[in-house]
Amino acid sequence: MKRHSDFNWKYFIKHIAIIAVPVALQNLLTTTGSMVDTMMLASLGEKTVGAVGLCAQFSTLMFAGYWGFVGGGMMFFSQYWGAKDEAGITRSYGLTLTFMMAVGIIFACLAVGAPEMVMNIYTDKTEIQQIGAAYLRIVGFAYPLQILAMAMSALLRSIEQVKIPLYGGIAAVFANCFFNYLLIFGKWGLPRMGAPGAALGTVLAGMVNLLILLVFVVRKKIPFVLAFSRHFRWNRLFVGQYLQKCFPILCNEVLIGVGNMMINIVLGHQSEQAIAAVAVFRTLEGLVIAFFSGFANAATILVGKEVGAGNHETAFERAKRLVYLCSGFIGLACVGIILIHNPLLHAMGLQGESYRIGTGMLFIYSVAAVLRMGNWAQNDTYRSAGDAAFGSIMEITFMYLMVLPCVYSANYVFRAPFLLVFALCYGDEPIRYVIMQVHMYSGKWIRPVSEAGMAAIGEFRKRHGIGEKRKITAGGR
Repeated sequence: MKRHSDFNWKYFIKHIAIIAVPVALQNLLTTTGSMVDTMMLASLGEKTVGAVGLCAQFSTLMFAGYWGFVGGGMMFFSQYWGAKDEAGITRSYGLTLTFMMAVGIIFACLAVGAPEMVMNIYTDKTEIQQIGAAYLRIVGFAYPLQILAMAMSALLRSIEQVKIPLYGGIAAVFANCFFNYLLIFGKWGLPRMGAPGAALGTVLAGMVNLLILLVFVVRKKIPFVLAFSRHFRWNRLFVGQYLQKCFPILCNEVLIGVGNMMINIVLGHQSEQAIAAVAVFRTLEGLVIAFFSGFANAATILVGKEVGAGNHETAFERAKRLVYLCSGFIGLACVGIILIHNPLLHAMGLQGESYRIGTGMLFIYSVAAVLRMGNWAQNDTYRSAGDAAFGSIMEITFMYLMVLPCVYSANYVFRAPFLLVFALCYGDEPIRYVIMQVHMYSGKWIRPVSEAGMAAIGEFRKRHGIGEKRKITAGGR
């Protein structure tokens, strides 16, 4: 068995940096762009900030709807990349994009065609509903563009082309800030549009992002993205295997997305000051998630690639270290946000009561985030190795049997203070962390889909005393 002293730390840290830093930087830039947008909208009042923040929660629900296919797709991309199976990568991408786009079109139709209905779900404040509906009616056109860019970025990161999505993200952030400035305030002779101007800026930035990605894909001659004729070469066996792996992730993301929507409904029916504080908090939360996203992609690639190649012991040792490194960096990120929270919250339009609520939310989240992101990192690691079910079952179970009952009881039955209701949103994280750690050290989450991975799995399970599992035939063969 490989000893701890045999672990190649130099290679490990180097490749975490190569993969995680561009992804984290891209997401940090995106979050910074969102912060700048919020600062621009802050001059229009707390109601506008709150309305656009609630619209962002609808976008988050769409994200939950398609992320199951992104997570499943990246598992296939990374394992087939490790196995050097180009045909497997290409047809996996085509199937992933098809399912993602179906979700995006549904949400775009709701945003453009029924924005009042959407806003009525999230808040009972009439003026906030009107501002949000005007925003959604335009921003819905950005959803298909964002889906295309997300699918392409997921594939590029899985095949270790992490810089291309970074270039697209940088261009999109600058374009978004530029167009928002012109359209929100009516500069250069353009009409002063307010919140709808921010929505139009998002659509234009989506176009820029997609264009940059396509330019680099063509220039680098990456074979998978534009091989349209090979995207749809599926057979029943492959589609079945793909859906089998994606189904737990899809259930996880959709049910957790619905659960989060129910929580956001509770938060959206508070005072206008609390609604504004939540909108600003979600933007700052993106800074923490930006750091996490880099580690999530590193886990998917560095672990999934080795599982696909049949190097299961290496994948096992990498996974354990990734989780602890992730939690450590998240802790540092939270400390950084706390140190600068005062000027940040004021710059984003929070004053008085809304500032007090926002500060409390940040302190509560900074404690919870270390465990929360550790749980997410472990779940992403399991998924990349082929075990999409365990983490999903844990998250769904605790959301519906613990978190939601506690939040709703505290708010509607006991009329608890807002910050206590908010803190209960994270009450399950310590318990899940312990359970996830036990599963991590068991090694049972390594379940390859490539032929090379399946050929080596028996020896790994025997070495770690894991009972034999039913063999799965490689998809599409």
